[in-house]
Amino acid sequence: MPGDKSISHRAAMIAALANGTSGISNFSTSQDCAATLCCLEQLGVSVVHNSDGVMVQGAGTRGLSAPKEPLDCGNSGTTMRLLAGVLVGQDFEATLTGDESLRSRPMQRIIEPLEMMGAQILSNDGRPPLTIRGRNSLRPIDYELPVASAQVKSAILLAGLSAGGQTKVVEQTPTRDHTERMLRWFGVAVEQEDAPRDHNFASVNGPATFDARDVEVPGDISSAAYFIAAAALLEGSLLEIVNVGLNPGRIAFLSVVESLGLTINWEGQREECNEPVGVVRVEGSHAAKESADTPWTIDGDRIVGLIDELPLLAVIGSQLDGGIEIRDARELRVKESDRVAATVAGLRAMGADVEEFDDGLRVGGRTRLRGARIDSRGDHRIAMSFAVAGLLAEGVTQIEDAECVSVSFPEFFELLESVVEK
Repeated sequence: MPGDKSISHRAAMIAALANGTSGISNFSTSQDCAATLCCLEQLGVSVVHNSDGVMVQGAGTRGLSAPKEPLDCGNSGTTMRLLAGVLVGQDFEATLTGDESLRSRPMQRIIEPLEMMGAQILSNDGRPPLTIRGRNSLRPIDYELPVASAQVKSAILLAGLSAGGQTKVVEQTPTRDHTERMLRWFGVAVEQEDAPRDHNFASVNGPATFDARDVEVPGDISSAAYFIAAAALLEGSLLEIVNVGLNPGRIAFLSVVESLGLTINWEGQREECNEPVGVVRVEGSHAAKESADTPWTIDGDRIVGLIDELPLLAVIGSQLDGGIEIRDARELRVKESDRVAATVAGLRAMGADVEEFDDGLRVGGRTRLRGARIDSRGDHRIAMSFAVAGLLAEGVTQIEDAECVSVSFPEFFELLESVVEK
């Protein structure tokens, strides 16, 4: 699989704040991560592309330069939120903007804690563009996340590198910890505790300085999910995915697929740059679960670890006798598209019985999907989810604006064609 997008973003930003040159191999080919590199270059960081990935010449924690133009984050919310955490510790003004979709997404959740640390942030009523007036010495804070978000946590921890003391983030629900792992890899002391509810935290001490390190980015498990789902649902399939990231905060999808009665296992785990890496094997079989009387339900704390895969799980639900119900997922409404509405519309077009809720959806029992024209709404995860649905359907499925997959996975359709036996 191509390099993990979440890890690539973090590796590039942290390398930019290090002293010295870091080589990042298997760097993500996504447009989102390309946007991160472009923004870093505008901030005076030297980025050189090579056959293995990229070389990043770090400027030091406080060595970035004021950009001459607004920083265009494209469609990448990760770029905007994490880079905001970096910029608040710099002694200059910078503006973060993006495409129409990104400019409509909520940013108040990062604005509030970063302003508590001493930065000034101007916004369009809590949405981009964000104009950030940073300062060299920020105030450390203890902050409890009101909404589970690895991006908000990461923005605060990155800002904490420029604060005078300990910055601590407390979570009610644990989120993925790629930032903490990457900071440790670069030699930053990160205190962390996974405890009962309301006591999960991560903290850093600032001001911090650290040296460059080479990074090997594992394969992207979120991208692999589409191939896993297709192989698991198409009887007779056999698929092995190697060198893929198996971070505990990212494998909830694998556990759910296994729970649904599909044949999947993952093994051979090893540590690579503080990230667990291994092999996933999938065999095609009929979907089944212990009780087909009621839908398989995904809600509550489980939503956080599955947020990117929920449209795909809805597609899988159309092949379960009891269907699937997804609740507590209002966050899907403010992604690159309204993913609840997009998923409901697509599945209905393919003949599935779907009920829409404010916070999710319910897919009825097993359905023989039919090919249809699908509006991806320019959302890469909708396009890839319905590519899987198209493999399961009778007839031709046409996905409009399918090129949007390049946001996260430019090779998707080429790679899918290479592993589908006709």
